[in-house]
Amino acid sequence: MSAFEGFPSESLAFYAELEENNTREWWLDHKDVYERAIRGPMLALLDELSGEFGEGKAFRPNRDIRFSKDKSPYKTAQGGYAATSEGTGYYLHLDATGIAVGGGCHMATPPKTARLRSAIDAPASGEELERIVEALRGAGYSIEGERTQRVPREFEADHPRAELLKHKSLTAGKVLGAPEWLDTPEALDRIRAHWTELRPLVEWLNEHVG
Repeated sequence: MSAFEGFPSESLAFYAELEENNTREWWLDHKDVYERAIRGPMLALLDELSGEFGEGKAFRPNRDIRFSKDKSPYKTAQGGYAATSEGTGYYLHLDATGIAVGGGCHMATPPKTARLRSAIDAPASGEELERIVEALRGAGYSIEGERTQRVPREFEADHPRAELLKHKSLTAGKVLGAPEWLDTPEALDRIRAHWTELRPLVEWLNEHVG
């Protein structure tokens, strides 16, 4: 596999055009650009990061349109991830506007949600998570994930971590846009630095949620 050299500017242009021409015919005419400027670099990047963050995989470009009113056949973004456990890990997203990074647990199954809330409720692990979340917010990350409108009824409404208890899943993400380093080898170190910032959250989730 070739070394990662950044995401060429034509990768963003590819998705901008795909948004206007989401057809099989257009895709086949431009598939070489996708392979060269998007999928190839994404796989190379994930391969270089795998030793630190886990084996990476790139999402398929095809949309699942079986139950969707939108029959556009292709995704207008390329996603990549390194899973540290089922539903938990690090994420990368490339589209027409640039790149975004993320990490956390996106899977809101009842057992995972129960373990998440139990760990948030417990003083030691809950306060640790609070510190992690506040540090990420301070570094410009958005705290996201599926949430309920109210604190679950098994917890007091005035619980000291009431807002965190509303989470059924928990992730953090940051939109980086199209910085000047995106099409250079420097992108590897920049993305590595962001995933390193996300590591405390991912490791907390691995330990307490699985």
